[in-house]
Amino acid sequence: MSDRISVAKTYKLYIGGKFPRSESGRVYPVTDTKGKFLANASHASRKDVRDAVSAARKAFGGWSAATAYNRGQVLYRVAEMLEGRREQFVAEVSASEGVAAKKAQSLVDASIDRWVWYAGWTDKIATVLGAANPVAGPYFSFTVPEPTGVVGVLAPQQSSLLGLVSVLAPVLATGSTAVVVSSADRPLPAITLSEVLATSDLPGGVANILTGRASELGSWLASHGDVNALDPTGAEPSARADLAREAAGTVKRVLTVPDAEPDWTADADISRLRRYLEAKTVWHPLGV
Repeated sequence: MSDRISVAKTYKLYIGGKFPRSESGRVYPVTDTKGKFLANASHASRKDVRDAVSAARKAFGGWSAATAYNRGQVLYRVAEMLEGRREQFVAEVSASEGVAAKKAQSLVDASIDRWVWYAGWTDKIATVLGAANPVAGPYFSFTVPEPTGVVGVLAPQQSSLLGLVSVLAPVLATGSTAVVVSSADRPLPAITLSEVLATSDLPGGVANILTGRASELGSWLASHGDVNALDPTGAEPSARADLAREAAGTVKRVLTVPDAEPDWTADADISRLRRYLEAKTVWHPLGV
């Protein structure tokens, strides 16, 4: 029997393509469903939220200006790397959610498939949601979808990977950038996903992942003037009205989500893609 003491891990945040410690210096223990210690996670602060929003805003110009085909390639590369670390994700989902290995494998496979599904939509969104409008006059009129901007995402609290992928991938597929607050009690798959993102082709700042409590960090995201949309999925239902009021102070879009956490294993649709797009109509005279 080995008497070796394992090395306790303390994970950092993922902001701007780098892994800083929380500005506050706080960490909290992460345990499995039976209370066994797994690791320490950084507890993000208000300053960390500001830094993540700043990084997302800085990255937005380049990411939104990239061709849809290129964004699809980048996101598909993330799926390839998710596949390469499949066994690690299976172990972490199993420990985090207290499910058997076979169930965890199914959830991880669904997460990879969902990432591929959204990656495939990047160069199809404009065709499906755009339009050439009939005009009674010597003009062309086109409506084209454009990305909303910086999106704050409170990730699902129960579904540590599939739910996370289901709320993050559509943000990136539209050309928006994201600041994500992971599940507080089940952050390990999100932390590993941040390592995948950091070693993929995704530019730094396009996705930023914070660990901590949505009840604390959510209001700071909602009230931040440089956040353009908020997904409150991971917030307590009783807190969502307050988040919406805080978001209204800076006129941002707040997604309407059900009180109960959705069944993330259900087939995806384009509704989440639509929520992160703004319609721009362009008029152009004929013959010019």
